[in-house]
Amino acid sequence: MTGLGPQSGRSKSFIHCLHDPRIDLNINGESPGASALPLSFGIIVFPGFQALDAFGPLDALNTLAGELSTLSLNLSVIAATMDPVSTKSPAPSSATANFGQSIVPTHTFETAPNLDVLIIPGGGGTKHPEIIGAIDFVAKVYPSLKYLITVCTGTRIAARAGILDGKRATTNKMNWDSVVSLRSQVKWVSHARWVVDGNIWTASGVSAGLDLTFAFIAKVYGQKAADDVANILEYERHTDSTWDPYAELYNLKDSSVA
Repeated sequence: MTGLGPQSGRSKSFIHCLHDPRIDLNINGESPGASALPLSFGIIVFPGFQALDAFGPLDALNTLAGELSTLSLNLSVIAATMDPVSTKSPAPSSATANFGQSIVPTHTFETAPNLDVLIIPGGGGTKHPEIIGAIDFVAKVYPSLKYLITVCTGTRIAARAGILDGKRATTNKMNWDSVVSLRSQVKWVSHARWVVDGNIWTASGVSAGLDLTFAFIAKVYGQKAADDVANILEYERHTDSTWDPYAELYNLKDSSVA
């Protein structure tokens, strides 16, 4: 591999040609045995979800799943109904907008299968009254999960579900005040690209979800798997979870319980 030169918090690995594009899973001291690895992933979608919050992590996981030679990962797309779910925010905020994309659910909150990992994206829809169905679902399934991942204002859903109480977590920095005010019992960390507390992984705003996902892949499936996926996607990732210029931009301070 060729180094990219010094860049604060950035991965030093660069593109290399893979003679065999299949990823050989590297089980090491940082990841559990293959039998304990998470295989069943789910993502919640709702009207007004942020596209990159969802599709950034999913594309990294798509690549991981498609290239792994030893494991079979599966994904469930979970929503309130089986109707297509748009990135457009619910009316009236987007009443005059005609730009968005839709995703087709595979399951509803009532029919979702058992999951190992649940991903919660953010977006304007996290503030809509109908998000209560997603909140109830998260509260119900969290005890059986191996991991919970939130991206951006997806922490609104997790916080309102009560599962972040006593935990360290972060969120979108532009929306910092509106999110942290929802739950004072959470140990909100302002200067963080992502935060890990137990089995809960929370990312800062939007693009931070990709960096969290690569850190998650490295921790759970091995550093080689994370490097190979990043190289396939030609993505130079931030590897320092404390790198956060947006906390500085908005002059944020931690807001946590004692």
